[in-house]
Amino acid sequence: MVSLRCKMLVKATLNDLGIFYTNIDLGEVDLEADITEAQRDNLKANLLAAGLVLMDDQKAILVEKIKAVVIEMVHYADEFPAVKHSVYISEKLNYNYTYLANLFSEVKGITLEQYIILHKIEKVKELILYDELNLSEIAFKLNYSSSAHLSNQFKKITGLTPSFFKKLKQKRQKPLEDL
Repeated sequence: MVSLRCKMLVKATLNDLGIFYTNIDLGEVDLEADITEAQRDNLKANLLAAGLVLMDDQKAILVEKIKAVVIEMVHYADEFPAVKHSVYISEKLNYNYTYLANLFSEVKGITLEQYIILHKIEKVKELILYDELNLSEIAFKLNYSSSAHLSNQFKKITGLTPSFFKKLKQKRQKPLEDL
């Protein structure tokens, strides 16, 4: 549960089913009391109908929290954390980073570092398309050691250089007068 829409949907579903809760947070709901198996099945079915999944597996829940922290860190934070990713994620979730990274790899099949890099590259694409920052500024904003490091990682992931990616997108965007 990452978005406000998801939280609102879960609240509405719980209210409709008469299930009382004290808190709804990132992927978690604190219930006032235990619910019956029938209520759980009903909740699961209602959430599924709304496109959400009720997760019972603690490992899967923790992996979803890890993903949410990475997405928040890369896409929604005003500034990229000054500390290492490992420290940031570990402090945010209050778990040992090695445990989190091993769990993530076990469940998702890719390393946590690869997942972070994929999201950083998506953010780089977004910033390139906004055309407000040059590559050095983007590299600084996302805590890359240099624009060369950013370029190398971008090419490794996308198969394109950042400048070619930008030109490619500009060619696809035609002014309204040309249509």
